Amino acid sequence: MKPIRLVAGFLTVGLWTFLSRIMGFVRDIMIAAYLGTGPVAEAFLVAFSLPNLFRRFFAEGAFNMAFVPMFSKKVESGTGAERFAQDAFAGLAGVLTVFTVIGVIFMPALVTLMASGFIGSERFDLAVYYGRIAFPYILFISLSALLSGVLNATGRFTAAAAAPILLNVIFVLTLVLAGSGCECTTVDAQTPVGLALAYAVPVAGVAQLTVVWIAAKRAGYTLRPRWPKMTPELKRLAIIAAPAALAGGVVQINLLVGRQVASFFDGAVAWLSYADRLYQLPLGVVGIAIGVVLLPDLSRRLQAGDEAGGRDAFNRASEISLALTVPAAIALLVIPVPLVSVLFERGAFTSEDTTATALAVAIYGLGLPAFVLQKTLQPLFFAREDTKRPFYYAVAAMVLNALIAVGLSPLIGFTAAAFGTTLTGWAMVVMLMRGARNMDDAAAFDQRFKQRIWRIILASIAMGLILLAAAAVMAPLFALGQMRYLALLLLIVVGIVSYFGIGQVLGAFQLAEFRRAMRR
Repeated sequence: MKPIRLVAGFLTVGLWTFLSRIMGFVRDIMIAAYLGTGPVAEAFLVAFSLPNLFRRFFAEGAFNMAFVPMFSKKVESGTGAERFAQDAFAGLAGVLTVFTVIGVIFMPALVTLMASGFIGSERFDLAVYYGRIAFPYILFISLSALLSGVLNATGRFTAAAAAPILLNVIFVLTLVLAGSGCECTTVDAQTPVGLALAYAVPVAGVAQLTVVWIAAKRAGYTLRPRWPKMTPELKRLAIIAAPAALAGGVVQINLLVGRQVASFFDGAVAWLSYADRLYQLPLGVVGIAIGVVLLPDLSRRLQAGDEAGGRDAFNRASEISLALTVPAAIALLVIPVPLVSVLFERGAFTSEDTTATALAVAIYGLGLPAFVLQKTLQPLFFAREDTKRPFYYAVAAMVLNALIAVGLSPLIGFTAAAFGTTLTGWAMVVMLMRGARNMDDAAAFDQRFKQRIWRIILASIAMGLILLAAAAVMAPLFALGQMRYLALLLLIVVGIVSYFGIGQVLGAFQLAEFRRAMRR
């Protein structure tokens, strides 16, 4: 069986994810300009977050964490992979069809769980209305995630990584059409734009599902809807997935806690959502890309008994992840205001919104390396079909998150939700690292990683100091209208050049290694 090229796969997924996140920024910039942080914006953001919340529970979370290792091992052994994928596709489609109908019927309850602070205001009715339109997205995107898992396990990353771009393209086109000629300064003017966005959500889900279904068919896996049946292998999949499902549920409870805290502060749901977009860019490009490629690679290596190859894959994935995300975290920490002001401050998005969003960005930046490390540590467990311990760790993290977010909110306001997310992220990393200590050598950090990690940190700190100085020098440019775009671009270039230059000198990485890895 042809091996998965780890670095090449990471770069493929990372590039398409980067393009998707850039389009996501364009989308959010336009949403911020048309809707600001008012009732329509908050209602739509909550409505859109509902299918995405359960998507992470059913798709990228519980189901795929159990499905991908089992399917990857079948691909490696050459036994029954297509039949297993077809059974899983039918089973997931059946469960989610029922779940979608229930969710649409009980949408008021779901909105209450997500944002009880909306009750009694126009935000609640709008969120319920938009939510019922958008919720079927959960069915389409979850099936897309399963098909993406099939493609990734066979070393085909392009279609699965490119499909999410369609969501943002459809959103942007919708905003252009619906917002054309709209002053959008009042709720009445903004409501049709929010409604158009809600309808765009399931349309985008169908488009994404179509793309990955065609790609899977070309790869030799033609999966069709059919009446689900419980086979012994599907039963085993369900048993393995159950703890992961519970862990996914715990993670979503953390998100719910954050939303609940934010819903009691006007504008906070939108502030946290826009801040989330900023830190999700490096997380998506690096962390998610690494996780997508590493899990099937580790699973197939373990099936083949390649312990040395598994250890090298884990270490190089962790090394690359931190080499790219530690400097990103420092940048989010030291220049959040220029980033937020240039990207979002226009139209209905005010300077006060910039200040609040930038504060959340800085807090999330502190947790970025932890969020990425989780993406490299969790596959160590899932590749071994160990989903129980990650669940126990997630429960402990849930309790910690609730204590921080709810307990601190009367003292520090909406930022308690961001602090809860960040501190919980680091706690989860500590637990995963401790849990991996009793695994074989494939789960251990090698000498090269240990030598380079402190160099990565030093290079990142040096870059942060340079960015602070450069931002101070260029501060007048950020107040000159169109010049602020050039100022931000220059600031980013300064950060990139200084980091990679210092990192190369310190030995944090060798750029030639990436070229060699691409040729393997």
